[in-house]
Amino acid sequence: MLFNSFDFLLFFPIVVIIYYLLAQKHRVLWLLVASYFFYFYWEPSLVLLLFSSTIIDYFCGIKIHKSESKKISKRYLYLSVFINLGLLFFFKYLGFFTETTAYLLDFFGIETTNLESNQSYNLKHILLPVGISFYTFQTMSYSIDIYRNKIKPETNFIKYALYVSFFPQLVAGPIERASKLIPQFYKKIELNIPNIKKGMIMMAWGFFLKLVVADRLGVYVDFIYNNLENYSGLPLILTGYFFTFQIYYDFSAYTIIAIGAAKIIGFNLMHNFNKPIFAPTMADLWKRWHISLILWLRDYIYFPLIKKRIKRHWAVLIIFFANGLWHGANWTFVVWGVLNGIFLIFEYSTSKYRNKIIKQLNLPSLKPIFRFSWWLIWFNYAILTLIVFRSPSFETAKSFFSKILIFEDLTINVLGNRIELLLSITLVILVQTIHYFKSNNKIYELITNRTRPVRWLIYLSYILVMILFSVNRQNNFIYFQF
Repeated sequence: MLFNSFDFLLFFPIVVIIYYLLAQKHRVLWLLVASYFFYFYWEPSLVLLLFSSTIIDYFCGIKIHKSESKKISKRYLYLSVFINLGLLFFFKYLGFFTETTAYLLDFFGIETTNLESNQSYNLKHILLPVGISFYTFQTMSYSIDIYRNKIKPETNFIKYALYVSFFPQLVAGPIERASKLIPQFYKKIELNIPNIKKGMIMMAWGFFLKLVVADRLGVYVDFIYNNLENYSGLPLILTGYFFTFQIYYDFSAYTIIAIGAAKIIGFNLMHNFNKPIFAPTMADLWKRWHISLILWLRDYIYFPLIKKRIKRHWAVLIIFFANGLWHGANWTFVVWGVLNGIFLIFEYSTSKYRNKIIKQLNLPSLKPIFRFSWWLIWFNYAILTLIVFRSPSFETAKSFFSKILIFEDLTINVLGNRIELLLSITLVILVQTIHYFKSNNKIYELITNRTRPVRWLIYLSYILVMILFSVNRQNNFIYFQF
């Protein structure tokens, strides 16, 4: 079920109303039923996969904790991780690795059987379960944390199943930790009107980011990528910037809707974005962007590598290789991740020398200029890597880069609508201005602190804007494919 659909607009109020009408002891079960219906709505058969993963990790978690020897505990941990990664590999990466292997064998002159000729074994027919990258990482963190004695296993199956399937963040995160989310299922939750208002404002802001801004930028981006042979120069440059803001607003929109929905029913989810565009360095960017995934990679891959005395730069490359691969079964995603890792290593390796130069110049007035210059460097580098990320193939990326500096035509109004182009640019400036003062998680402060007449004026203006400027195409959120 899409957040940006009429089905969800009907589903969510019903869930909330029944939730608050029920006695406390029945609410968790109701949320579990609602969460499974939410996922069932996508593809009924995939509910069995979600349920199977839940049962296995619930069982493994208890065995890891109760096993008397570390050796046996480790076996159950390996079982949990193996099954989760196995499911992820089969549904998301089997075709990718099969095609890559076939290509390598062909490159070295070894003939391979054409899998496409056998319709009973067509890997392209394997359906990618929505949200599998998110909930498998979430359940793996649960098993690993039990093994590390950071948490105890949840013995209440209903509450654990809800932790895995909690509908606001099931499909596209944030990737929650059991230590934070499960204890909230035990708390007595009263009807909290101020929290409900905050949640509604956060959801409204998310819908605005998605339907008015991100989808509008997506029209321009999709048009250029679908007609790349006809354009060069400025339209391609603008496409790079537009896609950067499109994916930021699209993903942060889902996150803020999820957080707002959870807040309405009394739960707090972690924030996944913290004004990343204003990060002074790329290292700081990755502390502010998709925070739940980066923390997962840090805690469960990077730190263990460092403890095994793997050099820092190799550990960085490994986690950003994993970061890229997590995003999709395509080498363009992997290259995007590795390119980010390379720049992080360069940034870290040169920071001492850059700071030394600034210090030796002893010109305090130049410090803001140097910082802004470095921001321009990493930000535009990130945009270039996102061109690879957005491209369906290396051929497309190569074509894009080969034409980006050819200025045959200076027009950027490729859609033939100057008002729409101006509106897109204006909306980016508006959202970034708002983000400068208030991040998504504090957006409600722009409204709740106003007088009642001003609040109602804002509400009415919002409704008018959504009616007039929402893009009329029901797009999936970009991160649904991951």
